[in-house]
Amino acid sequence: MTKQEIYQLMNQNPVFHLATVERDQPRVRGMLLFRADEEGIIFHTASSKDLFRQIQQNPKAKLCFQGNGVQVRVSGVLEQVQDEALREEIFAHPTRKFLQAWKELGIEHLLTVFRMRDGKAVTWTMETNFDKKEYIEL
Repeated sequence: MTKQEIYQLMNQNPVFHLATVERDQPRVRGMLLFRADEEGIIFHTASSKDLFRQIQQNPKAKLCFQGNGVQVRVSGVLEQVQDEALREEIFAHPTRKFLQAWKELGIEHLLTVFRMRDGKAVTWTMETNFDKKEYIEL
């Protein structure tokens, strides 16, 4: 797959799994992608979550997307994004209507945006199960 095909798969299949590490234990959870493109893979969480603390302590992570029989795994380092315009774009996006409750409750300050840039992706299918891994720089 090309880099653009990978971004397309991610955006068309926005539910992904995110793996982090807490002390010496792996942690994984389902997440909802905001977008993936040349600027990075962008998602959000609340700063009150264990996930936020785990990323602060160790920003190395792995993301796993799946769609059309293809699995895309991306390894890299997460960075917190301090961009008020992006936060407002997320709050206003039609796929994020559930975040309006945060504003109504006065907890919108908890929304924290993360990005993975320069990730290293590998694809997997049943057909390529035993092939040598080919990494794609994102």
